[in-house]
This record gives sequence, structure tokens and C-alpha cells, in this order.
Amino acid sequence: MRKLLLLTTVILVGLVFIARLFYLQVYDSSAYNIFDDTAIRKEYHYPKRGYVYDRNGKLLVANQPSYDVMVIPREVAPLDSLEIEEFCYLLKITREEYDKKLAKATNYSPRLPSPFVPQLSKKDYAVLQEKMRKFEGFYIQKRSLRSYQTSIGANVLGDIGEVNRSTIAKKPYYKLGDLIGNQGVEKTYEEVLRGVKGIKFIQKDRFNKNIGPYKGGIYDTLPKPGKDVTITIDSELQAYGELLMKHKHGGMIAIDPSSGEILAMVTGPSYNPNELVGRNRSKNYTKLHYDTIAKPLYDRGLLAQYPPGSPFKVVNALIGLQEGVIDVNDTYNCRMGYYYGSRKLTGCHHHRNPTNMNVGISQSCNGYFVHVYRRIIDKYSDAGVGMNVWANHAKSFGLGNFLNNDLSVGRKGRIPDGNYYDRAYGDNRWGSTYIVSNAIGQGEVETTPIQLANMTAAIANRGYYYTPHIIKNIEGETIPEAYTTPKHTTIDKQHFEPVVEGMFDVYNKGTASYLKVPGIDICGKTGTAENFAIIDSVKTQLTDHSIFVAFAPKDNPKIALAIFVENGYFGSRFAGRMASLMIEYYLKGEITRTDLENFVLRHSLEHEYEKPYSGEPFGINRQTKLYPIEEKEFQNLLDIKAEIPKS
Repeated sequence: MRKLLLLTTVILVGLVFIARLFYLQVYDSSAYNIFDDTAIRKEYHYPKRGYVYDRNGKLLVANQPSYDVMVIPREVAPLDSLEIEEFCYLLKITREEYDKKLAKATNYSPRLPSPFVPQLSKKDYAVLQEKMRKFEGFYIQKRSLRSYQTSIGANVLGDIGEVNRSTIAKKPYYKLGDLIGNQGVEKTYEEVLRGVKGIKFIQKDRFNKNIGPYKGGIYDTLPKPGKDVTITIDSELQAYGELLMKHKHGGMIAIDPSSGEILAMVTGPSYNPNELVGRNRSKNYTKLHYDTIAKPLYDRGLLAQYPPGSPFKVVNALIGLQEGVIDVNDTYNCRMGYYYGSRKLTGCHHHRNPTNMNVGISQSCNGYFVHVYRRIIDKYSDAGVGMNVWANHAKSFGLGNFLNNDLSVGRKGRIPDGNYYDRAYGDNRWGSTYIVSNAIGQGEVETTPIQLANMTAAIANRGYYYTPHIIKNIEGETIPEAYTTPKHTTIDKQHFEPVVEGMFDVYNKGTASYLKVPGIDICGKTGTAENFAIIDSVKTQLTDHSIFVAFAPKDNPKIALAIFVENGYFGSRFAGRMASLMIEYYLKGEITRTDLENFVLRHSLEHEYEKPYSGEPFGINRQTKLYPIEEKEFQNLLDIKAEIPKS
């Protein structure tokens, strides 16, 4: 009886196991993951990445074929020394690199494919393809690399590179060796441009040989190509802006005020986007990354935070009018600065007195705007309350916060409020006389070039702006409403006209009167911002930054821009000239003010950026000295200009 019971138990347990296995294999596929099946090889097919065009339909980014040598470590057949040497010769790597790459792939996964030598050229592929059968465990996978049809706009377009492990952990779509957009348009619109990978499942026999598609290919998928995108950049204007920024450091942003579309996004110095394509990508990236003086990978137009200088005065004028503390005809006698009792709080240059708003803007009077700023803050019994009111007005121009655009990087800038100074000085222990530098765009105020360009667009529109954006069209899609919905400032429309007139007179009879362009009514504002750096643990004053904002035409404006030139001295010297040239180039398609162009192209500021590291002494006299480039280099720049295509 006991024997019968034991036999029955064994049979019942066996039947349960058989039934469960039958159920799992026949009826329930949830326990089976085809990706975990080592008897099935997964072969990915990469889609065509979407093309990128400029606003005029010019192709900027296309694709080129590339070939990756892949390895599945557990399938690698033993090779003798001569075979390994031959393989290394074909791949143009050393034996040490071979061992290191194989160990890395094995560490990742012995049974999954890993990139061994990525991005072979067509020529290398042709030589290698004939001999791949000799090297079991290795195979060639075809994919596309980017082919940049231009040498400009590296910061705009971005680049693609291999994903890292942290990205793979967050985004399971990507596998080791996959490429992903790293910055610029490539990063922001990665999911649009990349498409969707296809995959083939290939059955292997017990000898690890491929015997055909798994289950007739019913699980295979075709790749879906990425979508083409059109960006807002005018590639000709971008190229011209990058030319003007040669031998200088700075940022330049141009916007169409009627739409918020970014026309040009220049950072200087920059680099050729083709440098980050192919097998030399890593070497070139390292070189660019460790250039600590030029910082070509640092997008100054989006990331650099500078004191806005005198262009910020126009915002204070608008706030003063809105708060009713000044009138356009109110005058102030400037005594080469602003005095509080016998103490001089800020200096000023010589100009006509008495100063009203128009003269204050066109002649850039520091004293007048400290007067306006103090009236705004002191309107309220509590300086903190007055400061908050002022800050809210300033922030309505898109300052002091992220613009929520579609660019891959950005900074908030800074518009201080009452809480900021309470933390600095203590509650109710400060007043307007403590913070007068904010009146002239110095002090604690900081902006990025794109924020200042957006502020200028809001003034050009007389009180509203569209979020600056880089996308104009996505194949088969519409752009988000966030980029087509206007955002209004807190300033009433009627207050803008006198300020616009003041900016118009900057060109007519003010600080930029020698920068006028025939046939174009330009409104602008010069700016000079103090520039300090810590050198050998000492706060040292360097040459001032050159700043300029402008829009044109005065009525129905088509372009608004902001330009920062680091260590460029006063605003009209470099930034102002560049602004006039960019406006004329965009609106006319040619340059008549060749005198302005020659000045900008002929002079370098490289000496300014090297001095802090050379030990050469600083002094105010060096600011007035100009350093011309060699004639050969000037002719080279003219040749670059001649190569800019004309649409």
C-alpha cells in the first residue's frame, strides 16, 4: 500500500510539472522573453535619422553610411597571435586596445552584442568585409552617421554620440552603442529625429550557426525613419554673425519679434560641427573640452550671465512710467554722476543738461536713471515692497527666469527682489541708496544674451513677446501653442512709444550716431558693463564688456538682437558695429557700411583673453588700445564672407 501511495505521489507531481510547463509554453507567453533567449540572435536595423533644414529650406544636416564592428564575446572563436594582429591591422587598433575592448564587451554582457570598433569609413568597411568570415563572434552592423552640410552653427545643431550606461538605465529604448543627440537641435528633438529601430530575430542551431528567421520572422519589425525638421535659423545670417565674432568671445542672439523665431544664435569661439563625427570624435571632443580659454563647447548666447549694463535702463524707464513716478518731460541735472548728499553714488560722462527721458536714453545718463530707480523703490514706505514691485515688472520681460524654450541649455539670470536684499543686509536694514547699481544694469542684475534679445523684442512689439524658439516645422506635426501665444509685460502699451523714440535717437543723435545704416530706421541702446575676475586670489578689474541691443525697422520690426562682446570696451566699439551690420545683412542682404565691417574684422580681442593667464599687468590705459590682425588673416576672413551663399 505504501509503495502504491509513493508511486501515485510521484506520478501526480510529475503530471503537475508537465501540465504547468505545457501551459507556460503553449498558452502563456508572459514567462517567455524572446530577448532573453540565447538561442536567438537579435539584429537591430537603424532608421534614417531625420534631416534638418534652415528657415529658407537649405539642408543643414543629412546622413552618411557608417559601419560598426560588433562583438558577441561568448561567440568569439580562439584566435592565434597572427590572426589577432591581422584583425587589429584591419581595424587600425593596437593589440592592447583589442584586449581592452573585448574585456569591456565581456563585462557588459558575454551573450549580448556590443560595439567593438564603431564608425568605420566606407573604405575601411570594404577592406574588412571580405575577411570578416575568419573572425567568428564579430559582425558588421550598418547605421547612419550625421553629415553636416555646413561648417557653422555647431551650438545650434548639436551632435550625436554613444549613449552612456546611465542613459540606458533611464531609457530602455537605447542599447550599448546606440547614438543619441547630445546638444542643440539633435538633443531637443532627439525623439523626433531618431525614428524607431527595427529588429530581426534569427534562430541559431546547437552549433551556434544561424539557421534563419525565428518563427518565419513574425516578430520582426521594420525601422521607422525619423522626421525631418525645419528650424528657424537663417543660416546665412548665422554664418555672417559667426564671421563677425571671429577672434572674439561673446554671444549674439537675433529674434524675429513678430513670432519669437530665433534667426541667429551665435557663440564665439565656435567649431566646425563635422569635427564631432566619425572615429576622431572622441579625440576632437577632448581637445575642445579642455580648451579652458576659448571654451568652444560653452554656448555663451544661452549660458553666459552678464550684467546687462545700460540696455537695462530702458526697462527702468518703462517701470518708472508705469508706476507713475516720472513723466517723459521730467528733468534731472546730472553733475557727472549721481550724488546722495556729498557722496557720489555713481559716475557719468559729460552730456547735455538738464536731462529728460529722451536724453537719458539717447545719451545713456547714469545719473538720470539712478534718479528714476530711487523714485520707483521709494514710492513705497517699505524698500522691500518697492523692490518686489520693481522685480515683478522686470521679470515680465522674461528676465530672471528660464524662458521655457526648446533649446537644450539655458540659465535663469537674476533679478533681485526684496527677499534677496533682506538676506544680504538683514530685514529693513537697507534702502534704495544701497542698490543704485541696479539702475544702470550693474549690481546684482544678470542676464543671458537670449534674455536680453527677448527683452528687446518685447519693446519692439510695444509690450509683448513670443517665447523664443528654434523649431519652425516638424514633418507632419504642428509646433506647440506655447510658441505661438503672446506673453504680455506688466507695462501699458502707451508707455513704450517715448522709450522707443529714445532708442531711435540713440542712432540719430546719441551714443550710436556714427553707426547709422542708410535706409533703415534702427532703434538701439549701447551698454558697457564692468568686468571683474579673480586672478591669483585677487579681485581684478578687466576690460569692460561691450553690449548692444537693437531692433529694426522702428515700425513693424523684423529683427531684434542682443550682442555681448567680452572685454570689448564701450558698447558701440564692437557690439554696436556688429548690431548695425547684422541688421543690414538681414534686411538688405548686403553690406554698405563696409567701414564698420572692416573695423570689426580687422581687430582681434584674443590678447584680452590671454592676459589673465600671462601675468601681464592690467591697467585702464590698455582698454583704449586696438590690436589689428595680420593682413593675411583679414583677407582670409573676407574669403570666408565671400563663400557665404546668397539666397
